[in-house]
Amino acid sequence: MTRIALIALASLALAVPAASAAPASEQASPTIAGLAAKTPQLSTLLSLVKKAGLADELSGPGALTVFAPTNKAFAKVPKKTLDALAKNPAQLKRVLLYHVVAGRVTAAKVVKLRSAKTLAGPSVRIRVTGKTVRINSAKVATADVKASNGVVHVIDTVLLPPAA
Repeated sequence: MTRIALIALASLALAVPAASAAPASEQASPTIAGLAAKTPQLSTLLSLVKKAGLADELSGPGALTVFAPTNKAFAKVPKKTLDALAKNPAQLKRVLLYHVVAGRVTAAKVVKLRSAKTLAGPSVRIRVTGKTVRINSAKVATADVKASNGVVHVIDTVLLPPAA
């Protein structure tokens, strides 16, 4: 589990090179971390990944799906909760891993699922109503942002895992 967690968060914390076996079209895409670094609305997520103490430890590509909360999503989280997470790196890592699913799960696959197991352990619930896709209570604002090592679905709410 620790190895998988490190690989999952590597994609968020470091701009690692694409795997040499990836097609040329995928190699031209930025990694998930590179994408987050280039996307101002994901700066809080990238900052928290670094704050979790994972940036220096993490490396290696992986096929991952990230449900990436925007800065506005993090602004909705009570300051008290964010402060508590900042003081508890293990809990912060767990929250971040609750946004990551192993494998490349595109929107076409997501809409066929009822849940997806996260790298934190617990599953997220997936609901589709018309053209709206929800991950737990979060609405997918932008789907299928392709990266060399996975796919990102931008969401409007931070996902908090159930109590362990």
